[in-house]
Amino acid sequence: MQENKVLVAYATMSGSTQEIAESVSQELNRLGLTVEVHPCREVTDLKEYRAVILGAPLYMFRLHKDAVHFLKRHQKQLVHLLVAVFAGGPYGPNAAADALEVRKNLDAELGKFTWLQPISVQLVGGRFDPARLRFPYNLIPALKGSPTSDARDWAEIQAWVNSLPDLFETNITSSAG
Repeated sequence: MQENKVLVAYATMSGSTQEIAESVSQELNRLGLTVEVHPCREVTDLKEYRAVILGAPLYMFRLHKDAVHFLKRHQKQLVHLLVAVFAGGPYGPNAAADALEVRKNLDAELGKFTWLQPISVQLVGGRFDPARLRFPYNLIPALKGSPTSDARDWAEIQAWVNSLPDLFETNITSSAG
């Protein structure tokens, strides 16, 4: 039986998405929701949740593999839950200009899961630190030479999170009626 808990599941390469997931969890707790936050790869069952917020970065135009595996592994449960998605992507001096293209990539990635009907999808900026690159990305000279940047807009993220409880209630009410 579902409880009234929300899961914030995340995939991350260098910790940026985890930081956002933890912030999302803290804000939802402040708003009175019971929330758990876990890496996607550690989630084994969704039966105790009424909603799932999935956070993942886009790398090389693709959704992080842990998020893809999470969606595939939990499809049968996710079709019966409220799902919201946030994704990190654009970073650096051109983040605002790149956001439209990154959003197209995100929508294309989510579109591969035709059964998935998120109640909200939010593109959040990304953080980039060339010192934190892992294989194979640490072999790409252009990435290694890029400056450190953080394009996450915390006020925008908080505003999005603050909209979620109403979306949860609206969608629970409309699916029950």
